Amino acid sequence: MHPPTSKALTKDVAIADARLPERVVIPLRQSLGAPATPCVAVGDEVKVGTKIGEPGGFVSVPVHASISGKVAAIGRFPHPSGGEDMAVVIEGDGADTWDESLKERPDFASMTPDEIREAVKEAGLVGLGGAAFPTHVKLSPPEAKPIDAIILNGAECEPWLTADHRLMLERPEEIIEGLILIMKTVGAKRGIVGIESNKPDAVKIMRETVKSMGEKVPDGATVEVMPVQVKYPQGAEKQLIDSCLRRKVPAGGLPMDVGVVVQNVGTSLAVYEACRFGRPLVKRVMTLTGTPVVKPANYMARVGTLLTELVDEAGGIKGDIGKVISGGPMMGIAQFTLDIPVVKGMSGMLFLAPDQVDDRQPEPCLRCGACVHVCPMKIVPVMIEKLVMNEKIPMAIKLGLNDCIECGSCAYVCPSKRRLVHYFKYGKYLAAQARKKEADREAARKETS
Repeated sequence: MHPPTSKALTKDVAIADARLPERVVIPLRQSLGAPATPCVAVGDEVKVGTKIGEPGGFVSVPVHASISGKVAAIGRFPHPSGGEDMAVVIEGDGADTWDESLKERPDFASMTPDEIREAVKEAGLVGLGGAAFPTHVKLSPPEAKPIDAIILNGAECEPWLTADHRLMLERPEEIIEGLILIMKTVGAKRGIVGIESNKPDAVKIMRETVKSMGEKVPDGATVEVMPVQVKYPQGAEKQLIDSCLRRKVPAGGLPMDVGVVVQNVGTSLAVYEACRFGRPLVKRVMTLTGTPVVKPANYMARVGTLLTELVDEAGGIKGDIGKVISGGPMMGIAQFTLDIPVVKGMSGMLFLAPDQVDDRQPEPCLRCGACVHVCPMKIVPVMIEKLVMNEKIPMAIKLGLNDCIECGSCAYVCPSKRRLVHYFKYGKYLAAQARKKEADREAARKETS
């Protein structure tokens, strides 16, 4: 797949610190897995980095205050993933005071793997490429699955977005420091930074950085920068592993099944900051772009900052808006309001003009096979769509529903504009509901017996 990259608006725009918001709305669901449970009450005073949400399980992360001030409300507010979710509202005091319990570690390079893992967990780190999978879980592979390679994902193949590109240009040393820490945590001896070859400036500066930091790489380990072919979805984990290492992750499997852990370059920077400075994940780089935006930009924005504030900082909107998407046009989620906050997994916000939106209604499938031809997971999207439409979920799973990475390639090329990814998401939701019902029935049976 080769959709237009559309990155010209922001690829040369340096990262700017977004204005300190006067008010933030911080969702308690910031990762895949269980949402956090609030551990503050209305009226509590908080500082930057104060924990306001405890993780709801192993596959979950804590949530921290991104500004100092007072908890004004705890309730349901719009969430970028759609609908509403529980969130903590903080009214800022303008002082931007950090929590005194957060301590710097000058000796971070000597941290043990367990100490690194714990620091990452307490900092609430998630994958910053968009998936928002808890980082400490990725860094805790079972002993039966040894990891020999870490791949930092700098491909950023999603059109319009340039946050990772700018990070590699502006923060290369910290990214490599984070990579070394990640390698140490899982015992990997090989580190690779995979970057699409249409970012030669990033390839160059990352290679120079790796060379200059050679003495920090542990004995017996190697770090290299690897340009990869420009194609979509090159930045997907399984595709990047294949491109960099020629290893095939089996259907239904995970990268750890082939001895690999993949982390985003932004996540690597966050690992360094968590270990070096004790900083939790309270801000991230995101791209605010699109032709309707007066001044498209890359912002270092506080988690919980409302999109309306970032739009104002970018000079507002010119003309009409056809669609607003959290993320990029291929994998992003269309928004129904601008009153949504920045979350940890938000890599960008895209504004499209009306003439850039294809609003044709779906037509009957032509059975042309275009979706099958482009699917990077080698499944048959048209058949799975039909099964989900008829709620035959077990058969859809058998044909690869759970292998779908929701990259959007099938829907992009479909001449009938079938809403394939929508049905795949719905099918996975139905499957999850069925698993929950079965678990509840099993629990009830055990309780009865």
